[in-house]
Amino acid sequence: MSAARATVGGMPPRRGLFSRRPEGVVVEAGARYGFDYLPADSVYLDSACQTLRPRPVIDALNDYYLTYNACGGRVKYEWGRKVDEQVEQTRGAVLTALGLSPRRYATSFTLNTTYALNLLLQQLPAGRYRRVITTHTEHNSVFLSTMTFARRASIERLLLERDEDGSLVYRDADLADALVVVSAMNNVNGASPAGLAQLIADVQRRGGTIILDAAQGVPHALSTLRGLRPDALCFSAHKVYGASLGVVAATTELLESLELSFIGGGQVAHVTASDFELLPEMHTRLEAGLQPWGEIIALGAALQWLDHYEKGAGEGHEAREERLSQALFDGLAPLPGLTVLSPRGSSLVSVLPDRVDGHRLATFLSRAGVMVRSGYFCAHHWLKELKGYPPLVRFSLGAHNTDEDVERALAVTGRLIKGL
Repeated sequence: MSAARATVGGMPPRRGLFSRRPEGVVVEAGARYGFDYLPADSVYLDSACQTLRPRPVIDALNDYYLTYNACGGRVKYEWGRKVDEQVEQTRGAVLTALGLSPRRYATSFTLNTTYALNLLLQQLPAGRYRRVITTHTEHNSVFLSTMTFARRASIERLLLERDEDGSLVYRDADLADALVVVSAMNNVNGASPAGLAQLIADVQRRGGTIILDAAQGVPHALSTLRGLRPDALCFSAHKVYGASLGVVAATTELLESLELSFIGGGQVAHVTASDFELLPEMHTRLEAGLQPWGEIIALGAALQWLDHYEKGAGEGHEAREERLSQALFDGLAPLPGLTVLSPRGSSLVSVLPDRVDGHRLATFLSRAGVMVRSGYFCAHHWLKELKGYPPLVRFSLGAHNTDEDVERALAVTGRLIKGL
């Protein structure tokens, strides 16, 4: 083994949390920490949709399927007990990563962020709120679920504007007994809104409920979320280096308030001919049936891998993304016929091309081995209806990206744009 390679994930063998790994698997330290399997001739810049998975996450998922592939859920046999142990460790690891107390918050798992938001909003008591509040700039997961909630509850839906720094513009009176659902990081330009902690405090002081869409915030700006105390926070494991999975961290008070209409065996302690008794564990309120055990365990491995990222890669993943995104911004901004819509330093760099259709530009980039996303990024109301933009192109960075990736993306994009 060369000096540039280390044990799995760059971590020494350990007992306990996610310690069982197939023997002999190594992970390259340094620039491609965890991603030694990636082909050198491909540049993946679509992490805002789905991050790539590092070796330890793939190993953890394979290990589950190969060595203890069983159901969890209060089972008595060894494989099942191990599943339960690992799943509970992941629940705790989520709260630890977010800086939330297990005495007040519980972790539930579902399909994705969109499903999580809908599952919460469609089961909140309809008579509890005077209005639902969100913004013009939200991802469809927020925009549409607040729309259907307002219709179900027959209440006003208020769309707020943002200041130049991203702060929401609102009146204190608007927040009284309101349901507020907003993103912790914009899905289009990667901007993190200012004043989020104050908004949470203002909503809760006026008797309202606030739910955060943290699908982009957790993988790219986790440090800004720690210490916040929303009533619920939703994110997707597949955007934070785990397998496909949705995650909800919610207060026990919010979970207890749900009027359950989506229910199954995973939530109940006893069933009679005409009634049922719910389990006391609050996380079960959102977990109606068989859970994706392997994916949950893989999320735990992803969070552990992120904890060790700075040691293995030589710099923190947020700092790395900011450094690379600044270089990407600085290279794209001067190109003719290209307008950058993201702030400098954002890990999501969206551009508006005026010499070529965004989808065509993305296709041209793909042919040169650079993978980006084009379109409206599930923000149709803001980008298409309000702004009137044609399809955009979004470059989104992840922990796997290197300086060479950015240099190649800029070289290819520059040649294409200047050749139009």
